[in-house]
Amino acid sequence: MDTESHSTRPSGMAKSTKVIVLTTVMFTFISFWRAAAVVIGDLGSTAYYMGGIAEQFIGKVAPYFILAVMVFAFCVMALYVESSPLFTRGGVYRVVKSTLGGWFAKVSVSALVFDYILTGPISSVSGGHYLAGLLNDTFKISGIDIQFDRHFFSMATAIVIVIFFWWENVKGIEESSSKAAKIFFITSVMGVMVIVWGIVTLLLKHEPFFTHFPPMKIELSQESYGWLKDFEWTKSIALISILIAFGHSLLALSGLETLGQVYREVEYPKLKNFKKTALIIFLFSVILTPGVSFLGTMLIPDDIRPQYIDNLIGGIAMFLVGPHWLNLIFQGFVVIVGVLILSGAVNTSIVGANSVLNRVAEDKVLTDWFRKPHKKFGTTYRMLNLIAILQIATIIISGGDILLLGEAYAFGVIWSLVFKGFAMIVLRYKDKRPREWKVPLNLTIKGIEIPFGLIFIFVVLFFVGITNLFTKPIATISGVLFTIAFFTIFIISETINKRRIMKEKNLTEDEFHSDENMKVLEHFNLEDEAAITPELIGSELNDRVMVAVRDPNNLNHLKKIINETDTDTTEIIVMIARVFRDKMNTEVKNELEGDELHLFSEVVNVAEKIGKPVIPVVIPTNNAFFSIMNVAHSLNVREVVIGLSAKYKPDIQLQQLALIWGTVHSDENTHVRVRIITENIEHTIDL
Repeated sequence: MDTESHSTRPSGMAKSTKVIVLTTVMFTFISFWRAAAVVIGDLGSTAYYMGGIAEQFIGKVAPYFILAVMVFAFCVMALYVESSPLFTRGGVYRVVKSTLGGWFAKVSVSALVFDYILTGPISSVSGGHYLAGLLNDTFKISGIDIQFDRHFFSMATAIVIVIFFWWENVKGIEESSSKAAKIFFITSVMGVMVIVWGIVTLLLKHEPFFTHFPPMKIELSQESYGWLKDFEWTKSIALISILIAFGHSLLALSGLETLGQVYREVEYPKLKNFKKTALIIFLFSVILTPGVSFLGTMLIPDDIRPQYIDNLIGGIAMFLVGPHWLNLIFQGFVVIVGVLILSGAVNTSIVGANSVLNRVAEDKVLTDWFRKPHKKFGTTYRMLNLIAILQIATIIISGGDILLLGEAYAFGVIWSLVFKGFAMIVLRYKDKRPREWKVPLNLTIKGIEIPFGLIFIFVVLFFVGITNLFTKPIATISGVLFTIAFFTIFIISETINKRRIMKEKNLTEDEFHSDENMKVLEHFNLEDEAAITPELIGSELNDRVMVAVRDPNNLNHLKKIINETDTDTTEIIVMIARVFRDKMNTEVKNELEGDELHLFSEVVNVAEKIGKPVIPVVIPTNNAFFSIMNVAHSLNVREVVIGLSAKYKPDIQLQQLALIWGTVHSDENTHVRVRIITENIEHTIDL
């Protein structure tokens, strides 16, 4: 911090220091296990309904294509591992906008929002169907004359699930990811039990194990061709049949975009943990989802399997080796776990949609009204309200029809990924920044790097997307209409927002689009306190380091401290001294001024890029030097870190701070280390 003071003496300032605490959940970071659990909540939940839906369109070959999709998912994850370190608040929107421009970015996000809006309903309704089936079967076996209407019951259950996870996300990512982690653990236990028990059952049969595998023969239904069903020539081309089958299995990629959205919340070391997140997601999904589909085909007789199309794992449970009563108990366990993970998919959809819409709002496409933080939790609750309302409306409009939701759902999944894949290729040539990691298969020819890995991923996504346009009429019609509607809303909102900002700030068109005006400024909740204490600023650890900041373009000292500090044992307090500007030294506004907002927004960017939390505070004062040392004493910090001043030499800064330290503390056993960090050298003194 450039600690330039208006006076060199305290001017009668009391040791009880007034403080403004900035509260926001954006400084909450989660482990790679929790990050993986959030994404798996959606990606893994498809195991419960993907096999049944795919088999209705492409026949008993469905498990092979689902396996192929899940292997391909690992390739798609590589897109996010490369792009996320470049754009901490990553995902489709940032990547597409930086390469293809704002219009394409809005189109891709509109399609993606359609995906997220449908993810919640299809998963929660599916969970409701599982629960209704379990209750109805239990009542029937028990001789109780009660049978729930499955569609009505599943709709009611789905609405309750959406409301529950809406509230969890209002409370913050730490709350929702904690629930997701618990669901992930119990689902893993269930998955291992189903697969191991299923394999044992097949091994105990008289026929050789491999004879139970379904035939590798594509049997496309008339419905699977969509608008191509009247074009007989398409049915004779093997590649088209493969693309159609692959497209009808693509629903298994549900929720993958959330991987890019959750990168912001992954804790330090960010990229290393992000790779672990991707690996966990891949291993879980490539085993569970295809495994369930294979076991469903291999264990459940062909004439009985249609009864379990929307309850495939429940059907598997009934054909496992063992006494009938044990099958019934295990079926109940499987269904309960299914309801949990399908509910977790709702959480994933809300987390993803909220992150995507926040990226759009940060770009001034949506008005700042949407980004207003919750007074208690600091979350963008108005975004969450909008998402929950749209999901509940979708549940009601669909009438709880799983096939209808599943068909409509495919549009957003594929086209958001198509835009992402193409943008990543363009980004290699447009943004020459060094990559922390690259998608493999890069060949340099005559000094030009050709990213064959990226090109392969894009080509597959593009041709499957084109195929889906013609073979999934419901998805195409509903997806295009929704995308156009949301795109129109974005354009209108952006225009209104732009005119308002230009009028308020008296800006020209060029000034509005300048880098300075387009900087993302965070929203903070402020708590005005009479005195500063560790409890009031939310400091729970005994070891503390305080970093004073002033210049948003000079935060190297903050970066160094965040990188070298173990935030599990030590808390980092980031302080800005707000020097009084009125003559009476009494004016204290309980809001951030423009330069302070810019400064702390940059602090947020630094903290989240590294993946470690900080505690930001604003201290009103008439003397920056005194304020720094007084706060250090009040919070009992171990170190005070500042940057190089543009006005004072380092030895003068240290001298001033040492003199003031002697006036603010009386306990000779209390010590503090002061560090001035510059680019090339560090100055230190122990007081």
